[in-house]
Amino acid sequence: MFRFLRKKKAVEASEPEVPQTREPERQPEVEAVSPPTEAVPKAVPEAVPEAVPEAVPEAGPDALKQSQEGKDGESAGLFGRLRSGLARSRGALGDSLGTLLLGKKEIDESLLEALETQLLMADVGLEATEAVLERLTARVKRRALNDEDALMSELAEVLSEILGERHEPFSLGAAEPFVILVVGVNGVGKTTTIGKLAQRFKAAGHHPLLAAGDTFRAAAVEQLKQWGTRADVPVIAQGEGADSASVLFDAVSAARARGADVVLADTAGRLHNKGHLMEELAKVVRVLKRFDAAAPHAVLLVLDAGTGQNALAQAKTFSEVAPLTGLVLTKLDGTAKGGVAFALAKQSGLPIQFIGVGEQADDLRPFEPRSFVAALLGAEAP
Repeated sequence: MFRFLRKKKAVEASEPEVPQTREPERQPEVEAVSPPTEAVPKAVPEAVPEAVPEAVPEAGPDALKQSQEGKDGESAGLFGRLRSGLARSRGALGDSLGTLLLGKKEIDESLLEALETQLLMADVGLEATEAVLERLTARVKRRALNDEDALMSELAEVLSEILGERHEPFSLGAAEPFVILVVGVNGVGKTTTIGKLAQRFKAAGHHPLLAAGDTFRAAAVEQLKQWGTRADVPVIAQGEGADSASVLFDAVSAARARGADVVLADTAGRLHNKGHLMEELAKVVRVLKRFDAAAPHAVLLVLDAGTGQNALAQAKTFSEVAPLTGLVLTKLDGTAKGGVAFALAKQSGLPIQFIGVGEQADDLRPFEPRSFVAALLGAEAP
């Protein structure tokens, strides 16, 4: 049964986007590409007869059950953090919808109007709201619903469908290095997203390298260096005001020399000068294609969920200057405007591939429509 029928207090965002853990070590403007030194092998003792290992009993039903319970507990913990991160949006959308549907067994005109108002107030957007109401009405007519829980289940299915239409999980292709351009206006969490993605890729066994391509903001370069230090990932940078394309050229060259298989490149986000931004991104792409005609292999646009419907305008503008492949929706833990995910899914034509629901590195997670809707509406994990 859905839990959203109970009012819950919003969870206040408590920490800044990028925690300052320690002063970064001073690094040279462009890091030297140096292969790791080979360890001197130790003397190997004479071989001795190998002991016969004791027989290990096969895992019985109890052991298998405990293993499954451990996995279920980890999954429940991740979903719990997702629910916590979406607390404000759940208060604005899920709890309010639950109140509207309380005791309802059918959809009448007054309920449709109330639902429309609530969805629009939650930044779901006009186009997505109309689609939700149309599909929900059609579903209710086809099925006999006898309580509000059944009605809410249908609403959850409709919302999941809206998000699922454009859903495409992010994956690294076969190209090495796989070059990812990360774009977005200043202040949306672009540099933090790059740092968290680097930690995710490294934990998965990859060898990422970061390129400080936003050379117009000295703070961006220093911030990226801090993330590189934290994740133990190399950062290629030049001085403030340097040519971004030159930085990416050095980064891809260094990646090839070091054997790095992923390059995460920061870029400038100055939308007030659209013409210059277009020229700059076009130059970056031309330089990357010298290494690989298919580069960049992915272009992720980072959007702050707190901007609400303005995120749609940003997506439209950047789609005109860069070949976008996916979206990253950040700062969901600090806003009640999480409904903008539905507007983006319906109108941008791009898949939401990652969402940010907290300050920790693993709070940037792959987007899963059903889990998102369940957490937003206060339901159990799907």
